[in-house]
Amino acid sequence: MGGHVLINPPRREWYCPNCGLEDVTTEVRPHTRYHPCPKLRGLAAPMIAKGVNAKVELREREDYVGPDRVQVDPEMGRPVMSIVTTRDDGQDVVVFAPTAVGHSEG
Repeated sequence: MGGHVLINPPRREWYCPNCGLEDVTTEVRPHTRYHPCPKLRGLAAPMIAKGVNAKVELREREDYVGPDRVQVDPEMGRPVMSIVTTRDDGQDVVVFAPTAVGHSEG
């Protein structure tokens, strides 16, 4: 008692343009499917809705890292800045923001 049950939940098909993985979700709410992509060094990359042409690229961080704690790829140990998805109608970006490290005086 309480919630409603959908008899036919929406079926959404996904694919990865890099590694070829395919998947299906039945989530009612808007969402994006992610997976650890072996072609993007094992990082969590978005999958693309089937029928949409897109590319998904990893961007390494090109600036000085210093004492910040940054996302590194598990394969090469290089600092990663973002994963960019480019479609005909625009781009989405997953940004791996660094964590600053503070020093206490004392």
